[in-house]
Amino acid sequence: MTSTTKTSAPLHFDVLIVGSGLAGLSAALLLSQQHRVAILTKRAVREGSSGWAQGGIAAVWDKDDSFAAHVDDTLIAGAGLCDLKATQFVVENAPQSIAWLQKLGVPFSEEAGHAGQLHLTREGGHSARRIVHVTDATGAAVQQTLIEKVKASANVTLFEHHTLVDLITTTKLGQAGPNRCVGLYALDDDTDEVLTFQAPHTILATGGAGKVYLYTTNPDTATGDGIAAAWRAGCQVQNMEFIQFHPTCLFHPHAKSFLITEAVRGEGGRLLLPTGERFMPKHDPRAELAPRDVVARAIDFEMKKGGFDCVYLDISHQPLSFIQEHFPNIYARCLELGIDMSKQPIPVVPAAHYTCGGVVTDLDARTDVQGLYAVGETACTGLHGANRLASNSLVECMVFARAATALIASELANGSSEAPRLLPAWDDSRVTDADESVVISHNWDELRRFMWDYVGIVRTNKRLERAAHRIALLQGEIAEFYAHFHVTRDLLELRNLVQVADLIVKSAQARHESRGLHFSRDYPGMLDVAVPTTLAP
Repeated sequence: MTSTTKTSAPLHFDVLIVGSGLAGLSAALLLSQQHRVAILTKRAVREGSSGWAQGGIAAVWDKDDSFAAHVDDTLIAGAGLCDLKATQFVVENAPQSIAWLQKLGVPFSEEAGHAGQLHLTREGGHSARRIVHVTDATGAAVQQTLIEKVKASANVTLFEHHTLVDLITTTKLGQAGPNRCVGLYALDDDTDEVLTFQAPHTILATGGAGKVYLYTTNPDTATGDGIAAAWRAGCQVQNMEFIQFHPTCLFHPHAKSFLITEAVRGEGGRLLLPTGERFMPKHDPRAELAPRDVVARAIDFEMKKGGFDCVYLDISHQPLSFIQEHFPNIYARCLELGIDMSKQPIPVVPAAHYTCGGVVTDLDARTDVQGLYAVGETACTGLHGANRLASNSLVECMVFARAATALIASELANGSSEAPRLLPAWDDSRVTDADESVVISHNWDELRRFMWDYVGIVRTNKRLERAAHRIALLQGEIAEFYAHFHVTRDLLELRNLVQVADLIVKSAQARHESRGLHFSRDYPGMLDVAVPTTLAP
């Protein structure tokens, strides 16, 4: 059947926030006292990546720790590519973010017998204990607290099951002057109608793009929507070749994307081959506490060398009481699958975990397009460089959410935001319902498999060329599909994933060295000068 043009009037807000993870919810809460905010999220509000974060939030909290040490650890992990100003900015504002969460009521773990004293754990790449956490389910606890606060706010309207279609900019509307974001189109999954949202300020907080790979620790929502939409709107992206593969994802046929937190290694967990041999000391003097890129490559090397399906993470030397206190959720989940981590090692494999690159922003989270901001994993602030230091992601969400919202509130208060203009409704009068939806599922599967095979932990020029060729074919098919059929969430996600895959491959091809998370057999050495990879539309 065919459809007529939709005529629903635009929905007006002061600020639009796309994404309901820690970055989006923090921004909404910080703005909600004075301004009308819309949060759009394509599944239920709880289904973002933030809720899956187990380890914790990195912040200098102990008197024996220092900002300088946290900065140095971040720079070392980032393989020389971190922006110093951005790193200092995040590190110095991290304690304030923890204090804000405490004030909201997040139940952080405390030292046994010391009420009010936070328990700090340590993770790979950190020179001190500085990981504030809620046992081994920090993200879930933080999300639960923020969701309750957001839902209680009269100034925040939550649009669940609304998928971003595209951003609306003045350039796309054919208007003269600097390019400015004035709203967006979003698909209401419940009605299949594309709605128009209008606001002078839009924050992209859609997370990363882990679902571009076959094996990932990310939820199904991580399809790079914000990165792809910002690129189409005219934003630069940076460092997209640096995809962090978490070293330890649970390897089990009945466990989908279950992460074994870095803190297990931080508390003494050892990585073993199926033979029982410990192997990390021969790869790096820091052994299991080396940064994630080093550990992931070591595991990948040992698996391929020995033909193993997985390696093992063993913390059974710790008492059962210690494991149940520090890792209750991991212990329970493993037990459900017949693995008693207090008595036996856990089978693990690396999996795509974090998108270190993203939309280029400044220290106020501003992108190249006026009125458009990017916060969290969607953004490339310069903090992570060529490899993210463990537990620096959640604090980045809060620090830049605070920076963006302070600027937005200032502009709204002084009236410097552009006056509203009538935006055109979405026109789907010339498209029909798709008759072959199997094309989408087939292309989705093909994309994720060849990205895993050709653009994974270890890369070569030939592998990248093969991936680029297949991406070009997929882009042609998807463009034709998008032009002729009604949009669906599956089509929109596939369109975004293929766009992000293209950016990853182009960035990887542009880097003629091995640095951090990008390892090339054709360029195994690291250049003397670290230069970001920047792509412009």
